[in-house]
Amino acid sequence: MAEFELQPDLFVTPTPAGAYYASASPDDEPARRVLFGLMQTGDSPLLSLQILLTLTGTDELSSLELLYRMQEMGLLQGFSECQQVPGGPLDQALPAILQGLAGDGKALLADSQGFYVSSHGYHHETAEELSALSADLGLLHQRHHRLLNRNMSLPSSAWAVVGAGGHSEVGFWPLYIGRQRFVLVLSGVPNLHQPELVELVWVLSTRYAGA
Repeated sequence: MAEFELQPDLFVTPTPAGAYYASASPDDEPARRVLFGLMQTGDSPLLSLQILLTLTGTDELSSLELLYRMQEMGLLQGFSECQQVPGGPLDQALPAILQGLAGDGKALLADSQGFYVSSHGYHHETAEELSALSADLGLLHQRHHRLLNRNMSLPSSAWAVVGAGGHSEVGFWPLYIGRQRFVLVLSGVPNLHQPELVELVWVLSTRYAGA
């Protein structure tokens, strides 16, 4: 066991890349279970071997190996102080989070039925139409899943409207939280590398991951 050692006294959360990895697919696999396990409550856990074993459901060596791989992939980050998810009702927490993710000041979160949960920067009518479009794109992706994911090896289910230069004008990123599917809609260049993405997936996870 000398090859791996768990660093003590760290409160661990997903990185923005980890939050995206966890929510970008509905597939169940060990790394995603760990990432969502770290976001089960509103406070980040002080990671210990016992907590790690509980999250992975495997033996000590396998758990430490998985933790090492996740660190190498940049999916985890540690803090000396406990981190907390934004509190309060969902409709109060989401606008500030969406603002931080909006490349040109416009973002919204839609549900799988095509209704927007929260919006920042979009007019009401535009938010409604984009949310409906996100649901249509979800159905379109399901119909062509075999072509995109298997034949073309494109595992992402995100879609974008691109300009002549190939840059996204508006993008649609599905977020799978428990049995729920949300879509993050962003105009312009997305800020998915920001801490707000962790906050978004985390605040949704505390409410829907067990649903």
